[in-house]
Amino acid sequence: MKKHLLIFTGLAALFSLGLSGCSTLTNKTTTEADMQAYLLVYFKDDDHSLHMALSTDGYSFTDINQGKAVINGGDIAEQRGIRDPHIYRGPNGHFYLAMTDLHIFAQREGLRDSQWQRPIDDYGWGNNRGFVLMKSDDLINWSTARVRIDQTFDGYNEVGAAWAPQTIYDQAAGKMMLYYTMRFGNGLNKMYYSYVNDEFNRLTTEPKLIFQYPKEVSYIDADISKIGDSYHMFYTPHDGTPGIKLASSNKINSDYNYDPAWYDSEATASEAPNVWQRIGENKWVLMYDVYGIQPHNFAFRETTDFVTFKDLGRFNEGVMQATNFSSPKHGAVIQLTAAEAKRLAEHWKFDIEF
Repeated sequence: MKKHLLIFTGLAALFSLGLSGCSTLTNKTTTEADMQAYLLVYFKDDDHSLHMALSTDGYSFTDINQGKAVINGGDIAEQRGIRDPHIYRGPNGHFYLAMTDLHIFAQREGLRDSQWQRPIDDYGWGNNRGFVLMKSDDLINWSTARVRIDQTFDGYNEVGAAWAPQTIYDQAAGKMMLYYTMRFGNGLNKMYYSYVNDEFNRLTTEPKLIFQYPKEVSYIDADISKIGDSYHMFYTPHDGTPGIKLASSNKINSDYNYDPAWYDSEATASEAPNVWQRIGENKWVLMYDVYGIQPHNFAFRETTDFVTFKDLGRFNEGVMQATNFSSPKHGAVIQLTAAEAKRLAEHWKFDIEF
């Protein structure tokens, strides 16, 4: 979607998809040959909660809880709702979920007296100040932390928004890196990064700009993938009709080269790009949220070289299918092993066959 961090240690007690304790973390590695399924995480405006869908072919996705949430945003977020979920497979078999702590309909739902936590004239639309970070080794049991930027680092009291956090492992630094959209007051949204501790419940370095757009406009929703020796960062600039652009670098958090081309194929507004690879193929899928239509939908493009792209259409309008859910927002996809997919499916009494 379009001041330093406080951990709420009481709520950093352990949660699972059923709100139980976190299992013991173990060291384990997987390879491309182990992968046999895909996991999509997304949210809905209806409930501001986390949803999951599985696929065995990367084309047809089925929600594992019949379109209902698997984690209630009201149980984990300060604002009683989450947005913009991102999932990442890190080293040693751990999974990382990062989400915006924000409920845009909290007043309507009786969760607060005002539309936003702070005045819109001073802090803008959707003003919030932090994230929900979760870590698991089985996709069922999760540790959970609320992270507030303004209460972690000195001098960040005027953070106007902190949105769309995503995680990537910085191999050179040997650390998990969180990158996200942030603004001060009611200023322009820009993209920043910080490093995260091993427990994934605290930012350890101050926000630092990851990329500077060449025009004075807001730019949001970075998604970084390492493709070969390069880092490809898709993102959404509000440069006319919002859409998807790409910047590339040989460094994970700096020196990204601006590319003026638009990489979405939508005439209307799009955001929240996410790149994932098809299992066993030299093909990558660029997925993004087309929010300029009603109802919202995801659109997909496929590439082998990040130069030419093939349009796959939107969910249920082409080869990509959402079998039992609709109106997904701001999603992310990772690959799973058969054992991981089966364990998750069994937990939710969901049938999956390979």
